[in-house]
Amino acid sequence: MNILLTSVGRRNYLVDYFKEAVKPHGGKIYAINSSEDSIGLVAADESQVSPLIHDSSYNDFLIQYCLKHEINCIIPLFDIDLPILSKLKKKLNEIDVTTIVADYWMIEIANDKWKTQKFLRENNFNTVPSFLSPKEFLKANAFEESTFPVFVKPRWGMGSISVFKAETKEELHFFFKQVKKEIKKSYLKYESAVDIENAVIIQEKLPGLEYGLDIINDLNGTYQTTIVKNKIAMRSGETDSAVIVNDPILKRLGERIGRISKHPGNMDVDVFFDGKMSYILEMNPRFGGGYPFSHSAGVNLPAAIVNWQLGKKVDIKKLLSARIGTKSIKGIQMINMIGP
Repeated sequence: MNILLTSVGRRNYLVDYFKEAVKPHGGKIYAINSSEDSIGLVAADESQVSPLIHDSSYNDFLIQYCLKHEINCIIPLFDIDLPILSKLKKKLNEIDVTTIVADYWMIEIANDKWKTQKFLRENNFNTVPSFLSPKEFLKANAFEESTFPVFVKPRWGMGSISVFKAETKEELHFFFKQVKKEIKKSYLKYESAVDIENAVIIQEKLPGLEYGLDIINDLNGTYQTTIVKNKIAMRSGETDSAVIVNDPILKRLGERIGRISKHPGNMDVDVFFDGKMSYILEMNPRFGGGYPFSHSAGVNLPAAIVNWQLGKKVDIKKLLSARIGTKSIKGIQMINMIGP
């Protein structure tokens, strides 16, 4: 049972989780990343620096890598990998490689914050007031200063890359131009090329506390469970500290999303909740930076994925249940890549 993690980056903890999951089955964890300075590459049983995901040689590289190392399953860990691997899923299946990635229609919606909000409205979820230009935002809000602050960010973006908080109309115009400029200089330019003139989105600040949902489906896209985390501290778009909670409203929200999306594996969803109303900010159909908090509380999705891949039944209470009230904090681990 050999699993390949693509764009492994800093997710060394996921490498460790999967190594533990495949160990009883005599498997290995392989990892690839376009940069050699990746702690995930060091943590894997075997690893290699790959071409960039948008490089014309990437698809052939991936297929040959899977054949050479007898890979059974691929799990992408980065947003920009998702559309590429979703389109490649059929070809990989022909060489008996399962790719745990959502269907392309779902990825297209999740990676595009404008389409995310449209999808949510169409499915009767509460949405974030969103605009594609300062002019649209100011017109909708009758030039009222009370609607500030707002967040200006890449429409096709991830984490906290080029995300700015605008407190005034002047800041709004400045940050809007700045984000567009930064998109064109980063890897965000690839997906943004679909509509580069409308590649920046403005979103209003939401009420309530921020929560993260791990919405778990099996490999056939059948809903299993939702783990709810109250985010206590954030840093650079990722959760630093969180506590597991049991909120029926948010669990039902997760179930609704999971049954509509039919994604395999995990979907990481950011939600603001004031105790009555919930507002979905983003959906990421992959392992998110908040998954370790679920894992620390007793969830073992990597083990469940291995069992599903092997055709075995998964005990939800044993592998996919979290201990309510578990609070965890992320740390930093140093690894020597060169030297004695």
